[in-house]
Amino acid sequence: MKHVMSVSLGSSKRNHKVQVNILGEDFLIERVGTDGDKKKAAEIIREYDGKVSAFGLGSIDLYLYAGNRRYVIRDAAQLASAAKISPVVDGSGLKNTLERRVIEYLQRENIVDFKGKKVLLVSATDRFGMAEALQKAGAVMTYGDLIFALGIPIPLHSLKVIDFLARIIVPIVVKLPFEMIYPTGKKQEKSKSKYIRFFEEADIIAGDFHYIKRYMPSKLSGKVIITNTVTSEDVRMLAEKGVSLLVTTTPELEGRSFGTNVMEAVLVSLAEKPYKELTPQDYDELLDKIAFQPRIEKLN
Repeated sequence: MKHVMSVSLGSSKRNHKVQVNILGEDFLIERVGTDGDKKKAAEIIREYDGKVSAFGLGSIDLYLYAGNRRYVIRDAAQLASAAKISPVVDGSGLKNTLERRVIEYLQRENIVDFKGKKVLLVSATDRFGMAEALQKAGAVMTYGDLIFALGIPIPLHSLKVIDFLARIIVPIVVKLPFEMIYPTGKKQEKSKSKYIRFFEEADIIAGDFHYIKRYMPSKLSGKVIITNTVTSEDVRMLAEKGVSLLVTTTPELEGRSFGTNVMEAVLVSLAEKPYKELTPQDYDELLDKIAFQPRIEKLN
């Protein structure tokens, strides 16, 4: 049995474990939260290194992207270096492939019509594939990179502007403690209900769920949410807020949508070549074989 472990800086309250069969291979898929404790996360990686087929890094990215540039986040690189044998992935490979495919699928199947719709993508630098796909689909985009990561309430509307700003800001940001730019540990359980107008103005809210959950208002009547990992409790909360449609880019496994880091770790475990040699085409071919479908759930 292949064992995929997501080691997350997020809350341990969201821990989950499932056994599934994928392409004839039995998998134990496990998410272990460390409540923001980076030292504990590194210890877990060292303990299970060589014992698991692949690690996923949760609630922290290895990379931020802008255009064709990739920036390495220092804290995440230090965590990944704790593994000497097992591959460590952060989900960015799938964000560039699977999430593009999901947006195209929703448009093609007339599930969500993006053309002319106002979309708030809470961060484009960690979801460059989704950002480009939404823009291509004709959505009217607002990117919240400055708002939610840096607390600067200035909306961005152009990927070219993000690319320009990223060249200046991201090389500094990636050296900061990661918890300064992203909610980890207990912060993931706290709501700030801040920057409400950006949520209210949008027809569709997309991107990282922890940003969405931390800042969303008390009512989201009629909104469409396109995100990554949610628990059954999160789904109930979104329904109570009035969300009309929930889409998760990763499939539902026993009531839980795991993060892209987990799904990428699964693909790496199935691949027939070293993970560092995998290309977007390799990911696409594996996704075609597995036939992953997004979770699409009408809530109201």
